[in-house]
This record gives sequence, C-alpha cells and structure tokens, in this order.
Amino acid sequence: MSAESSPVSAAETAITGATGSLGGMVARLLSEARLPARLIVRNEAKAPTLQGTTTAQADFGDKDASRRALEGIKTLFMVSASESEDRLEQHTTFIDAAVEAGVEHIVYTSFFGAGPEATFTLARTHYATEQKLRETGRKHTLLRNNFYADILPHFADENGVIRGPAGDGKAGFVAREDVARAAAAILQQPVAHAGFAYELTGPESINLTEAAAIIADATGRPTSFLNETVEEAYASRSHYGAPDWQLDAWVSTYTAIANGELDKTTNDVELLTGRPPLSLRDLLTQ
Repeated sequence: MSAESSPVSAAETAITGATGSLGGMVARLLSEARLPARLIVRNEAKAPTLQGTTTAQADFGDKDASRRALEGIKTLFMVSASESEDRLEQHTTFIDAAVEAGVEHIVYTSFFGAGPEATFTLARTHYATEQKLRETGRKHTLLRNNFYADILPHFADENGVIRGPAGDGKAGFVAREDVARAAAAILQQPVAHAGFAYELTGPESINLTEAAAIIADATGRPTSFLNETVEEAYASRSHYGAPDWQLDAWVSTYTAIANGELDKTTNDVELLTGRPPLSLRDLLTQ
C-alpha cells in the first residue's frame, strides 16, 4: 500500500520509525492508550499490526511522499533517521515536508548535550536539526536522550571487552523503554509540552568499568572495560572499512563520555511518566 492509496484515518498523530525499537515501542504504547496513530514507514510490509493504527509509506529523503504521508496530521513523533552521511539533509527534507503538509507540532528525538561544538559528532547533527525546527516557527518538543543503556552489552566484543577512550568518564545511560514511555506521554497531551526540551537519563551516572561489572553480574557473561587511546580506538576499528564520518562517530561516543559531556542525571523521565527511570541493572534483570 503506498502513501497515496492508504485509507483515510482519523489519526492526527503520526509516528516515524515504527519498524524500529523506539518507534515500535511508542506505537504500541499509543495503541494501548487507544490513541489512533499513523505509522510512517519505509516498508509497509514490516510495519507492526496494532489496533488503531494505519500506515503510510515514505522515506525521509522523499519530500513528495513524506508530504502525502503526513497530510491531516497535527502531531508528529519524528525519530531521528538512521546514522548516515546525509542524515541532516534527510531531516531537513522531512521537516520541510511536514510543514507543507500542515503538521502543527513535531516531537523530535535529539541527543543529550546537542550543540555545534559537541564532542560526539552526531550530536552536532541533532543540534542542527533542532535549529531547523526552531526556524519553522512550528511547535516542537525535544527529547534529548542520553546514550541508550540497552546497547551497552553490545559494545562488548566477542571476548566480552568494551573498548574505547572513555577513561573514567560517566554517562547517565537511559533505557530505551523509558524514552518510549516519555514520548508516548507527550504525544497524548502534546500542547502542554510545546517549547520544552527534556533531558532523558537513567537514575545514575556510571563509568564503563562500572557498567561492565553490572553487565557481568546481571547476565553472567564475563564483561570488562579496556580504556584505549584515541589512536588505538581508530586502529582497532579500522578493519570494519567504515567511512571516516562513521569512525569519528564511533570513537567520539567514548571521548564524549571521557569529557564529561554525558555525566548528568535528571528527573525528566519520572516527571513525564510518573515512575522512576530504570537503571542498567533494572533493565538487564527485569
């Protein structure tokens, strides 16, 4: 089913990324809350089948398809595009399409500490996207998420070693589930959150040595942290054959932690969801 042939829906809320982890969680939460939603996906065959949802096909970089897919939508949950060299261009095109379609309010998944000088290179793209949203004059809400706690176990290599130049730096890792619950709460009452930027973190800020110990204890899988120099970090990842921008993003994940730019916790998750955020241990043992 194409965006042009999708049935007319009473939904005034749209969700991107519904075939992924975060967007999929938000779609399910809104379905459970009986809030109709339109799922904007690249492949409708992969969209979740949920009560109260319809689908429309569009790619962020396809302005015409995106505009058609968003017609009649008032509130948009915009999950940031997959990491790519042209990510900002995709975001800009999609936001322009949303404005042309008449979307009134965009809730965007940004990043903690987003800024033009952020150490984590992808946080600069998030900042530029935030600026684009401000320039539209439309209502918007920013979810500045810390690094996801869910992916920490996947940082470990086949030997259970997390490698990177993070030193003793800490981060307020947040569970993806808590971000989804926060987003779903906002989407159910979007007007109250217009103009706000929420910093979503877990309940504690920990370093990677502590994270590795928690993962090992909670999962039974030996896990440790090895601090690399920046040069060692680039060298140990060179065999992947990734482009320079991707290598920079991977390595700056750790240097941003080392620089203390992610070392903060807030009560924004509890403020939005009514419950304390999950710790890394909570997440791994629930």
